[in-house]
Amino acid sequence: MAQLYFRYGAMNSGKSIEILKVAHNYEEQDKAVLIFTSGLDNRDEVGFVSSRIGLRREAIPIHDDTDMISIVRQQTNRISCVLVDEVQFLNKEQILQLTRIVDELKIPVMGFGLKNDFQNELFEGSRYMLLYADKIEEMKTICWFCERKATMNLRVDESGKPVFTGEQIQIGGNDAYYPVCRKCHTNPPL
Repeated sequence: MAQLYFRYGAMNSGKSIEILKVAHNYEEQDKAVLIFTSGLDNRDEVGFVSSRIGLRREAIPIHDDTDMISIVRQQTNRISCVLVDEVQFLNKEQILQLTRIVDELKIPVMGFGLKNDFQNELFEGSRYMLLYADKIEEMKTICWFCERKATMNLRVDESGKPVFTGEQIQIGGNDAYYPVCRKCHTNPPL
């Protein structure tokens, strides 16, 4: 039975490497997958899922006008799974498209992304994944500064100083964000 999965975690929790691993596992069994990623993420190159350990793979970029259902329907191979990286950047309508892929096309969809932003507010895509997903799983990592589990993302500026105001979306990696626990987010030891 097809289901909608949401696998979330703080920065550096291995979300992108996990999506690449899942794709590999399906394809090793000759099962076709489609990989989507947000068109906003340009850290490596738009239209690629890239992990910090150097693995990368082409993906279909999702923009505001992307019709994921049509893209899935147009595939000549039977799609066994749809994988979506950076799902937090999707809007409500796009999350509802993912539910239709599951419910109407009977294809499992796995979305990977952040749950909350640097101000500890939910992203729109994450909010609707939490509401609509059949299965929700946290991907864990440790705090940048201590041994606790990281549940938040601390934004830092070019000099490494914490930033607590600004636009919700600012694309960046270890140069701009640290995975942190609640205590270190409230009182960063910087």
